[in-house]
Amino acid sequence: MRVMVMVKANKDSEAGIMPKQKLLAEMGKFNEELVKAGVLLAAEGLQPTTKGKRVRFAGATRTVIDGPFTETKELIAGFWLWQVRSMEEAVEWVKRCPNPHEGEAEIEIRQVFEAEDFGSELTPELRKREERMREQVARKK
Repeated sequence: MRVMVMVKANKDSEAGIMPKQKLLAEMGKFNEELVKAGVLLAAEGLQPTTKGKRVRFAGATRTVIDGPFTETKELIAGFWLWQVRSMEEAVEWVKRCPNPHEGEAEIEIRQVFEAEDFGSELTPELRKREERMREQVARKK
């Protein structure tokens, strides 16, 4: 199963304060462990929401909202995409993770939908389209 592991933002990450060298080294070591275990698919930090945009949908109307966004506790500072056997395995990996912020921090784990999760709504035609798109993305890497 694939999971997205999201590091929640805090006031420092939203202020653009970069992590200290010690944390970068600890996270690098942790990421190396994930790679060696065959778990890591992707890992990225995100710029603060001052550099972000949101697009709000209301029927056919689209409204662009410029950052910053105010609810820091709901924002994401970075993420990993992992391939794990179970949610319990993902939790065990997160427990080994260095604290991503000074003081308190929170990391959220969410399972990624797979094609089979959509049942009959994902018709054979839609499934083939999805597979072609994934193949195109893989070839561009």
